[in-house]
Amino acid sequence: CLADDMGLGKTIQAIALILAARQTSTTFAPTLVVCPTSLVGNWQREVQRFAPDLKTVVHHGTGRAEGQAFVEQALASDVVISTYGLVRRDLKDLMEVQWANVIIDEAQNIKNPTTKQARAARRLNADFRLALTGTPVENRLSELWSIMAFLNPGYLGPRSAFRREFSAPIERFQDHEATERLRRLVRPFILRRHKSDPDAI
Repeated sequence: CLADDMGLGKTIQAIALILAARQTSTTFAPTLVVCPTSLVGNWQREVQRFAPDLKTVVHHGTGRAEGQAFVEQALASDVVISTYGLVRRDLKDLMEVQWANVIIDEAQNIKNPTTKQARAARRLNADFRLALTGTPVENRLSELWSIMAFLNPGYLGPRSAFRREFSAPIERFQDHEATERLRRLVRPFILRRHKSDPDAI
């Protein structure tokens, strides 16, 4: 989970990851980027600007490819950009591709683990998963569980156990021991810089 503050270049870091994977792999599968509809154009521009050699396809709109045509289009591309709504609607087609990376931008869109789009995102087949969000936890610790369930399925256990061991003790009773245990578990998987960090400045 890349959780840098807004403005510190999460998109550019994700594009650098795609390029690095492409340089080191002999068989390069495509990357799926899932983002809010309002950011599709931004992703297109950023990829074009920083990695113009990457063949990019936008899977969005009424004329989008479906079925086998989509699979062939995806496999002929380096990056496929789509939206949370279409991950839910076109899940069957998206699951036909073994993605090198699935990158979800504004990952707070899957913070509610019971929504259709959160469940759909967890079902995507990928060698590597990356979540981009400036706010890994906005209101409740269940949001962190949901993002981690996408990144590392099963790592934090079932939701009921997470609620019992972490959410309830921390949110209701400010349990410092539970807080520290949770911090130790998730720290290796969350990269976070603040705008106030001297290194970021």
